[in-house]
Amino acid sequence: MSRSDMFIPEKTLDIGIFKKVHSTLENLKNIAPSKQFQSTTNYFERRRMNNENKSVTSSPDRRRFLKTSMGLAIAGAGTMIFPNTVSAEPMATGFSGHNSDRKLWDKVRKEFVLNKRTTYMNIGTTGSMPKDVLKRYNDNNEMIAKDPWQTSVSTIDLAKQVAPDFGADGHELVLSRNTTDGLNSIINGLQFEAGDVILTTHHEHGGAKTPLDHVSERYGVDVIEIEIPVYTGGDMITQDDFVNAFADAVAEHGSRVRLIVFSHITYTTGTTLPAERICKEVAIPNRIPTLIDGAHTTGMLNLNFHDIDCDFYAGSGHKWQCGAGATGFLYIRNDARRLARFWNDRDTPLWCINSSSSSTELQAKFQSIGQDHYPAKQALVDSCAMWEEIGRDVIEARILDLSELCKLELVAAFPDAPLYAPNTRNLSSGLTTFNPFYDQYDGVLLTEFRDRLREEYGYIIRTTNFKVKADDVQNRQALRISTHLFHNGDDVKGLVKSMARLFRDMS
Repeated sequence: MSRSDMFIPEKTLDIGIFKKVHSTLENLKNIAPSKQFQSTTNYFERRRMNNENKSVTSSPDRRRFLKTSMGLAIAGAGTMIFPNTVSAEPMATGFSGHNSDRKLWDKVRKEFVLNKRTTYMNIGTTGSMPKDVLKRYNDNNEMIAKDPWQTSVSTIDLAKQVAPDFGADGHELVLSRNTTDGLNSIINGLQFEAGDVILTTHHEHGGAKTPLDHVSERYGVDVIEIEIPVYTGGDMITQDDFVNAFADAVAEHGSRVRLIVFSHITYTTGTTLPAERICKEVAIPNRIPTLIDGAHTTGMLNLNFHDIDCDFYAGSGHKWQCGAGATGFLYIRNDARRLARFWNDRDTPLWCINSSSSSTELQAKFQSIGQDHYPAKQALVDSCAMWEEIGRDVIEARILDLSELCKLELVAAFPDAPLYAPNTRNLSSGLTTFNPFYDQYDGVLLTEFRDRLREEYGYIIRTTNFKVKADDVQNRQALRISTHLFHNGDDVKGLVKSMARLFRDMS
């Protein structure tokens, strides 16, 4: 029996048929491969279907309907039929409610196994898997360890299933290893030539800066860092300020500009850039493809890649989406066909530099990298299903509300301290950055503050550093706080009170 013969092709399984097949295979243990892990693709969908008060097709959210219908179909097509599959735990009650519904968030909070002795507020570095997702992730890993035979399962169906969650078509999404993996795949795969210009900003992560440096050295590309506005607690900044900065750079460098790379949310300050406006008002009219670093948006914001209208979007699965480690998303708009139009002077604009597939389909090429980590990718999809059930718009509102509360509490407790994350809703995010000390450049002092905050008060955050102006000699130092769906107002207020006590002790 070949591996492809073990997949059920086009429809979901009737439970009666499943039992018959299971019984038959149980009797044929000595002939067929003897164990396999269970796909939990439709776990949260079954929770929704079991809730009598909710109807899948009654939801006004088209993306949620597509997610459900596609997920059920693919689950049937992608589940491998073996005896002794992972047993399903009893289903928890479904999530429903609004952002202001305390019972909803109390229920969500109980889904996480975070250490109760600490308050973890560093999701910008890594998130935490929900307990049911974690249980099935561990079960799948254990099943593979017990019986490794025939466990090389394609993850492309999982990518197709989760694509509607982010406003993408099934063939446009790849489940990558992380944001850096996606950024490197595109930047190093594009056919640059000497004299080309890539526009980026002075607040990019090393996951983008490093491959940009590589193509600069390999091809003679000029990488230009745009100085974007940085909020310092004084004059307000607006979306127009960012759009104008990119437009001015395009006007200066003209047709030499072949790519624009920028972070949707900067990891340095937590500022949300107007991605859709940059794409539609600057890039597309000038026939420039865009690559967006979305490490901090997937799982935080209610994204729609079609609405943003970028060409490529790389995101993280283990941060705000709370999936397994070494997982991410890579969106490739419509098989990169617009790239081919914009770069019609290049025979092969995009090469797939990291693939084990001979397929002619672009998604298959990018998704196939040899032995994949199916349990991790399945856990990511399960986490996405939980987010869909709660509602990504509800989650975004919750995160931004907590972030706003955090900023207001910090301003009240530290009126003289600069806040580097704007408290304007359309520029805000779940990341808040500030520095309570007079010396904004003392990284040693701030690191001590961070460590003592964790050791003495149990609050876990991180530090960051950046330049306000591109030509600054020194980096500003800041504390970075993450507020997520498993936090509440008491967490935020408790953090700020603890910071104020520690600040008084260290001053």
